[in-house]
Amino acid sequence: MAWRCLQNLSILRHSEALVVDPISGYNAISGIPKLGACERTDLRVQYSQYTGRKVLFFLVLMLAIAFLAGVAVTLGSAEISILDIYSSILAEFFPAHFHSTAFTDMIVWDLRLHRVLMSIMAGMGLGAAGAVMQGILKNPLASPFTLGISSAASFGAALAIILGAGIVAGSWLVIGNAFIFALLSAFAVYGLAKYKGISSETMILAGIATMYLFSALTSLLQYSGKSEQVHEVVFWMMGSLGRSSWENVGMVVTILVICLPCLIIKSWDLNALGAGDETAQSLGVNVERTRVIYLMLSSLITASIICFTGTIGFIDLVSPHITRMAIGGDHRFLLPGSALVGALLLLAADTAARTILAPVILPVGIMTAFLGVPFFVYLFMKRKKEFW
Repeated sequence: MAWRCLQNLSILRHSEALVVDPISGYNAISGIPKLGACERTDLRVQYSQYTGRKVLFFLVLMLAIAFLAGVAVTLGSAEISILDIYSSILAEFFPAHFHSTAFTDMIVWDLRLHRVLMSIMAGMGLGAAGAVMQGILKNPLASPFTLGISSAASFGAALAIILGAGIVAGSWLVIGNAFIFALLSAFAVYGLAKYKGISSETMILAGIATMYLFSALTSLLQYSGKSEQVHEVVFWMMGSLGRSSWENVGMVVTILVICLPCLIIKSWDLNALGAGDETAQSLGVNVERTRVIYLMLSSLITASIICFTGTIGFIDLVSPHITRMAIGGDHRFLLPGSALVGALLLLAADTAARTILAPVILPVGIMTAFLGVPFFVYLFMKRKKEFW
């Protein structure tokens, strides 16, 4: 019995994706029986520490995002202190207690704040979508872009820019095309995978085929387009937050408010999928339906972001890895953690893009690679054990 107790404590310490009752100590996957009062007390303490580290990690990230957002809004040709920035924001909600000037309000609310909020929202969505894709595909290199969503959105944008063709007219032509084709890519992957049976392998193969198809079509359009049109397509594919507006931010926030809670609520299913399809099925998880639901939700999040920002890579790939290295692979914490890490990374990348060659603003997609790759390699080299 003592050996069984030690075995249970070891499993709880080293595997954070197992389903463990913090009160009774019963493990729903391994079937280890209940423990005595002393062992249950130890498990309560360990579980409190287990969750406490995650909560502390989230608090640190939120404070860092709030501070960096204030710094980012101060950047620009008009010099405004960070205290004036926060006073302007708080005065909008608490006018009786905080005051601001009309000039500061114009700079903050009309020119800078919506860009900063778009970077935060886009980073949150891409980070969470990347964690979901890596979970359902059980592949550390998986991301929404692996399934061809980015290539399809780029083709939709190129179609609108070069040929002027699309379903939505006017100023929404490029945005509408990118959004629709990104979703079409997700449905194409689902259709191809459904034909051979929905599994991680078939979804990855279908995604790669879709990605190369839309990449070839985009190259064909670029070859036939004028130099100005090709330049605009290339700039769109680099990713930029300069096209943000309060209307765009509102749409992205609406999608995130709808989709992210659905992903987090069903995060136990992702934990079960991590133990294998057979184990997940034995625990009552409908594996195919779960993969399809997560595929569509993460695709919707990604499409709603990149149609406004263009292609922003690496955030969806590196954010889940950084979070997994910091707090483990339990998707109850991994999904919100990846969202916060993604928000911080994209906000930092956009801030750097606006300051390095000021007043020239670099495309944020370039900066995400410059900032993310060295950091990711550093974490990878410092890691002593498996993290996947």
